[in-house]
Amino acid sequence: MPVLTLTYRINKEGKKQMKLDRFTLQQASSLVSQDFILPQFDIASVKADTLAAPIWLQLGAGNIFRAFLAADVQHLLNSGEMAKGVLVAEGYDYEIVDRLQAFDNLTVNVTLKGDGQVSQEIIASIVDYYKMDPQMADFKALKAIFQSASLQMISLTITEKGYSLVDGQGALLSAVAADFQNGPENVTSYLGKLCALLVERFNAGAYPVALVSLDNMSHNGEKLQAAISRFAQEWAQKGFVSEAFVHYLTDGDKVSFPWSMIDKITPRPDASVAKLLTEAGLEEMAAQETKKHTFVAPYVNGEETQYLVIEDDFPNGRPPLEQAGVIFTDRRTVNLVETMKVTTCLNPLHTTLAIFGCLLGYQSIHEEMKDQDLVALISQLGYQEGLPVVVDPQILDPKQFLDEVIKVRFPNPFIPDTPQRIATDTSQKLSVRFGETVKAYLKSDTLDVANLQVIPLVYAGWLRYLTGVDDEGQVMPLSPDPLLGRLTPLFADFSFGAHSNREALWDLLQEEKIFGVNLVEVGLADKVLTLFYQMSKAPGAVRQQIQQTIA
Repeated sequence: MPVLTLTYRINKEGKKQMKLDRFTLQQASSLVSQDFILPQFDIASVKADTLAAPIWLQLGAGNIFRAFLAADVQHLLNSGEMAKGVLVAEGYDYEIVDRLQAFDNLTVNVTLKGDGQVSQEIIASIVDYYKMDPQMADFKALKAIFQSASLQMISLTITEKGYSLVDGQGALLSAVAADFQNGPENVTSYLGKLCALLVERFNAGAYPVALVSLDNMSHNGEKLQAAISRFAQEWAQKGFVSEAFVHYLTDGDKVSFPWSMIDKITPRPDASVAKLLTEAGLEEMAAQETKKHTFVAPYVNGEETQYLVIEDDFPNGRPPLEQAGVIFTDRRTVNLVETMKVTTCLNPLHTTLAIFGCLLGYQSIHEEMKDQDLVALISQLGYQEGLPVVVDPQILDPKQFLDEVIKVRFPNPFIPDTPQRIATDTSQKLSVRFGETVKAYLKSDTLDVANLQVIPLVYAGWLRYLTGVDDEGQVMPLSPDPLLGRLTPLFADFSFGAHSNREALWDLLQEEKIFGVNLVEVGLADKVLTLFYQMSKAPGAVRQQIQQTIA
């Protein structure tokens, strides 16, 4: 494949420098190769065609979209199988848009392979970025995009918590409550803004479209549909929209909500990758932290392995993404693949490494994979406790998928992912990543929930994590989580060897929303509390309990 050749400027120190922008791309043909893979299409023509009749709007300018889907579109543009790029709107952190537009919407996609090879590709398939704010001029442009009959799909990567309309206590989020009262003309919540833009599409001609959640959660399409429908129903009750609009959103021939399973590790932009790009001559590569604590850079770094399985339900047609490796299938198969990944073969292992990695002082996942105790722990979790309840989706083999996770993906030293990042929002993840397996054991005629060893240890490990004290007895920072304010006071008086607050912890273990099941009712609460107190006896007790569990 042709590679990008770059124009250099010489700075005051005599070092070569170049700006990541379209001027550099235009000058590339006559200059020295630096092994950056070049877009092989006319960027200006693609932009003009896309803006004239857009087919794909992405909500969320995060790493996984730029490293995965935008790269897929680029490859289809290169081959001529697509003629239009993607438009991207950011509805949470507008500083991301400012940062990325400064590089002419270009992104360097750095693929970090397990054998040490690095691929660097300039992604130019994102035509433009928009700030999804009704108070800004961009919102007028977004209304025009939604009014376009050509629009086929609106995809979302807004994180799992972006779909929730309520807080950790079950109360409506303030922005959502305000949107319910104020209607589509004055929206502030993310999904409120999306629903308001769907009103524009309905009013323009009730054009068909697919709303495709690409977020890493089970039944993602169903959750998106439920949230959007709630907005429409609230607005219809107050007279802001007609019942016809509500029907439009529930008519599958008009608006669909396909389910999907996405899998690719794309960590926070890593400083070592920025250094690599800077040494190649690119300017201003360092990641910046926004006021909302998003880390954004003009590059993304991710693993080579990637999977995307989507329910093939697109009432207005869709891009030929199957030519780039995306698997289109029926809803049942998507659900089986997602269940396999999220509840047994990947996500539970990741969360286990996150909890115990933090407690044991690790700063990277690949370093944890050199710890034979932790490798044995996640192997026992995956092969012994998880695989027995997996339903084979046929299109991906669960055992092979699990082998790849443990032997290839997690140990990849070139994926700079951290247990601290993965530990974010753990209270929102436990119910699916572990609770579903517990439920499967309860339903089984041959499996006994009392035989589970690792899952109760993980539940107990999370309680131990919430103490904010690591296995050496040192204060340990906790990753962001919407329930920290409620849960950390339960461990405020933590000290090694104490069995305090048992009654409050017993109550906590009954919360199905957190654990997926009532651990008291299913007979696991005593085991979880015993393991927690065992790991709280003294420094080193976490490691000791892991070793006892895998023995």
